[in-house]
Amino acid sequence: MNIEVVMNNGKEIAIVNSNEVLISDIQSALDVIATIRYETDCDYFLMNKQTVSEDFFDLSTKLAGDILQKFINYQVKVAIVGDYSAYSSKSLKDFIYESNKGNHVFFLESKDEAIEKLGRI
Repeated sequence: MNIEVVMNNGKEIAIVNSNEVLISDIQSALDVIATIRYETDCDYFLMNKQTVSEDFFDLSTKLAGDILQKFINYQVKVAIVGDYSAYSSKSLKDFIYESNKGNHVFFLESKDEAIEKLGRI
């Protein structure tokens, strides 16, 4: 995991770069939160979709809700960047839509869009 910090609108945003799955369960999500906070002291994270297990996007596993609850509990704002067009699940599309309307978790298509969004909240 490589972490780069950028500044946007007075907010420090930790950009997590990895080709490996970093978040596959609740404990690994907590580990990622702790590591990023320890190394950067940032509350705003940008992560690639590849860093999150595919099970996360199967809402029947309840993994997405459990993991996102940890981000919210620890007051972390996170943008997960990737291409979500391959998913056909209406419930997942609704979940992404509702998340993007909130202030904690965002599913966006580009790094620039994510940095802009995180800088505005």
